[in-house]
Amino acid sequence: MSGYAKHNLLETEDSAAKFGFGHVGEARFPSEDLGTEQTGLSLHTIKPNQRQAFGHRHAEVEEVYVVLRGSGRAKLDEEIVELSERDALRVDADTWRCFEAGPDGLELLAISPRRKDDRGEMQMDWWKD
Repeated sequence: MSGYAKHNLLETEDSAAKFGFGHVGEARFPSEDLGTEQTGLSLHTIKPNQRQAFGHRHAEVEEVYVVLRGSGRAKLDEEIVELSERDALRVDADTWRCFEAGPDGLELLAISPRRKDDRGEMQMDWWKD
C-alpha cells in the first residue's frame, strides 16, 4: 500500500445530481475515493445566480471553505458575507450555513476533520429572501 493517493475530484460522483439538486450545481465528496482517515474534503460548484437548496450545520466539526472560482455570498446564521476568489472562510460547527453564487457561479473547496458520525443537520429552504 502506498503512502499517498491521487484522485481527480471531477471523477467523484456528483451527489447534487444524485439527490435531485443538479439544477443548482454539483457536490462531490472524494474522501472515500482518496481513502482519507482524518481529513474531510468536498467540492461544491453552484451555478450562476443559484443558491444551495438547504442550509446545514454540524454537531462538532468546523469547516473551512476556499473559493476557487467565481464569487457569491454565504449566509451564516443571520449574517450575509460576500465571497470572492481565493477567500477562505472558517465556519464553526454549530453555525448554520448556505451559499449563493454570483453571476459567474461559485466553486468552493470545503475542508474539515473527517468524522463519519457527524453528518450534521440540514434544513430545506433555510435561506429565504
